[in-house]
Amino acid sequence: MKGSVRRWLAAIALCVPSLAQADIIIGSWNIQNLGWDNDKRFDKLAHVAGHFDIVAIQELMNEAALAQLEAEVEAISGEAWSSMASHALGRSTYREHYGFLWRDSAVSYDSGAVVYIDSRDVFAREPFSAQFRSDRTGQAFALANVHITYGSSIGDRLPEIEALASYWQWLEEVYPGTPRLLAGDFNLRPSHDSWAPLREAGAIPAITDGATTLGLTDGVWSNLYDNIWKTPEQLTITDRGIVRFPELFEANHVTTRGIISDHAPVWIALGNAQLQLTAFDGQAYEAANDPVYCFDLNDATADQLTELPNVGPARAAQIIDMRPWDGVQSLTRVSGLGTASVEAIKGSGLVCP
Repeated sequence: MKGSVRRWLAAIALCVPSLAQADIIIGSWNIQNLGWDNDKRFDKLAHVAGHFDIVAIQELMNEAALAQLEAEVEAISGEAWSSMASHALGRSTYREHYGFLWRDSAVSYDSGAVVYIDSRDVFAREPFSAQFRSDRTGQAFALANVHITYGSSIGDRLPEIEALASYWQWLEEVYPGTPRLLAGDFNLRPSHDSWAPLREAGAIPAITDGATTLGLTDGVWSNLYDNIWKTPEQLTITDRGIVRFPELFEANHVTTRGIISDHAPVWIALGNAQLQLTAFDGQAYEAANDPVYCFDLNDATADQLTELPNVGPARAAQIIDMRPWDGVQSLTRVSGLGTASVEAIKGSGLVCP
């Protein structure tokens, strides 16, 4: 009888899908206009990129810049790295590449590097994807890379966001049976209603707290636009976060935006991998991953302001028109925001003290 039970339990275990482990760190980073003549510090870019085993890069302006970054991260890490880039993508004279950069001791390119066949011409820059494999566990995974158009308002971004559901299903056809990850700068917070089609297709965001855009004021961050979307039951994701890299260099935001980027990278840890952040001087630095998010009423964009309780587009426009503000309590001057509404805004923690 006991033997029958054991055999029955073993048969059940074979029918239950197990989570795949890859034991690597995967990052995604919009490196603002990488490749333009804009005084980038490639040594500092490489220091940040070297924290990951593979990183998807957006806003790559030419392939030579990716090769330069690869050489710099090899010099800093003392290891061999590889990279690949898409061809230039865009509808006008402004065009971008997508890039992948990976550590050879941890990750191998497997197959299927391809730009999405966008038959409806929804995407200004069609997503780029490839299948990779963890050299530590043998686990294959498909990593897709996208930069959603910013436009002049949220409405300009929504067609591409909604089309990601079809793209997600297309990835399943291109990489059958392989766990999928969709990384990039989406220019839309993950809580927005327009993500519903992608969520219904089975994807969820890895990063749900914090912010990834550097404000002009030190310590102030805005907009959770960068993310990695995943299928929850496919990969063992043990940790995730945002690398607040200015703190790694003890640099102010204005300087850092100019020589590195105005976006922070996001990352996920698979399996037993652990991210160990180090400052530029080689010292351990754990606090740089602390996902603190707040914004200044005098610097915030209209999109940010609509994240506040009881604030829609019309009230966001009023807040911008009535600047400067000396604190949250003054928001009672905005039409329709009474004391209770302002207390709710204060309680949200979204406005920096």
